[in-house]
Amino acid sequence: MIFHGYFRSSAAWRCRIAFNLKGFVPDDTRYVHLRKGEQRADAFVGVNPQGLVPALELDDGTVLTQSMAIIEWLDETRPEPALLPSDPVQRALVRGFAQAICCDIHPLQNLRALAYLRSELGQDQAGVDAWCQRWLGDGLAACERLAVRHAAGRFCFGDTPGLADICLIPQMGSADRFGVDTSDMPRLREITANCLALPAFSNAAPGKQPDAEA
Repeated sequence: MIFHGYFRSSAAWRCRIAFNLKGFVPDDTRYVHLRKGEQRADAFVGVNPQGLVPALELDDGTVLTQSMAIIEWLDETRPEPALLPSDPVQRALVRGFAQAICCDIHPLQNLRALAYLRSELGQDQAGVDAWCQRWLGDGLAACERLAVRHAAGRFCFGDTPGLADICLIPQMGSADRFGVDTSDMPRLREITANCLALPAFSNAAPGKQPDAEA
């Protein structure tokens, strides 16, 4: 199997955490340099027509795209440790938290969106940072309220990490990167510290990847 990713991609970061939790090691990892535009090259668009990472090529030639789909495929084909609870209501709550990040927060900090702010709307770096701080801050504040509502352990939903935590950690990393003030989000900060104490999370960090740059 071949995994296509980029060290700073939040979506690829989610997959790396899930891979580590499951003990899953792709046969090959190929790095797609997003800032150089390698995702738009014909060779990669042939893999993922969206021109996005991550993508996972299975042994039979099937290509899985979108981090959430890849992670749920992994959870279904390698059930232990489970990333989603067995109870249908709890599964829906976990998915709702994860999708609040993946669907509502992350797209607004995506490289394509930030490039549009610069090239088409004439925003300088200060304007881009203000955009990120507003939307990441508002989104994470809502996640803080959700996490407090469901507080029942060391992680987002209990005492074992799962899909919600996999999505939260890269987003908290992005908050640090864009200077979002999370001092009034004690529950998210607590969960983040608990996650990063685990090798599965800490070893997935962008700075520890072979393609990492300063």
